[in-house]
Amino acid sequence: MQTGVTYDTGFVGRGRRSTRTAFDPDVVRQEMEIIRRDLRCDAVRITGGDQDRLALAARCAADAGLEVWYSPFTCDLSPDELVEFLAESAERAERLRKRGAEVVLLTGSELSLFTTGFLPGPTLDDRLALLGQPDRLRKAVPEVPARINDFLAEAVGVVRARFGGRVSYASLPVDGVDWTPFDIISSDAGYRSAETAGGFASSIRDAVAQGKPFAVTEFGCTTYRGAAAMGGRGDSVIEWGPGGAPLRLRGQHIRDEQEQARYVSELLEIFAVAGVHTAFVNTFARYDLPHRGGHLEDDLDLVSYGIVKVLERTTGTRYPHLPWEPKASFDALAAFGHSQGTADSTCRPGNKR
Repeated sequence: MQTGVTYDTGFVGRGRRSTRTAFDPDVVRQEMEIIRRDLRCDAVRITGGDQDRLALAARCAADAGLEVWYSPFTCDLSPDELVEFLAESAERAERLRKRGAEVVLLTGSELSLFTTGFLPGPTLDDRLALLGQPDRLRKAVPEVPARINDFLAEAVGVVRARFGGRVSYASLPVDGVDWTPFDIISSDAGYRSAETAGGFASSIRDAVAQGKPFAVTEFGCTTYRGAAAMGGRGDSVIEWGPGGAPLRLRGQHIRDEQEQARYVSELLEIFAVAGVHTAFVNTFARYDLPHRGGHLEDDLDLVSYGIVKVLERTTGTRYPHLPWEPKASFDALAAFGHSQGTADSTCRPGNKR
């Protein structure tokens, strides 16, 4: 099984603050080298809504010897706007592929929530609110798959006219995707929670048995005690301000890096046994959720899925030139990669060093 990590270049939307305000190319290059060399990852899923940042991070990843999953993750675009975005992304990904890099292109991410026109609501906040209204949600969900598949059929055609590599899509279960036009089946719903734990392993085996390579494009755990039971809802205890700015945590939470690390290790083992093609831990770093001392309600890193804790106004000790420190989950992912016998990065295609 290939192991990887998602890498946020900045999630942006209309009227929303970016999840990554600073974007230093030298830092990106160093982080990609660490992902390959020290985390022993085979691949990286590069997400975000800025074309230049996506392309720069993808080049750095390829130069480090990583397989690049080029993954536009946009917010509140219309379907027509997203098609235009994907067309440009395909052209940029193809230029990278022609340099010799291994590139997989995703035709968007979680469209039913993050793109207009599939679920009711003009903004992401409106659509997220719908999740807490079961009656309205039940009425809306049956219409989603037809809309999603009509869009994806068009998007795949646009992308394949410009890109010669493998194509996939980072899906949610509600999307009801017809995977016929894709090379790889991919799901962002790789989270095990208390509610799904009993049937989690069998659900992964069922997904693998669909007849095409299956990738878990997102899974992970936040960094407080009890977060493993929350799965993909681990960040639900944060209070957000205007424009998606994180403010503080609700309630009292105990920092627990070991729980996050165990969760990552356990799910990687489940995925490997089931025959998953590639699994991406969510995420390398959440630059908008820094680690803070003092009162725990101010330590935003507790609700970060990042495997490094981002530091404010200082640098780390293990990597003295970078503004973060590895968590226990960083070492857990590295240990799994080592156990899989991941080769040194100098042997990987696309390495230009």
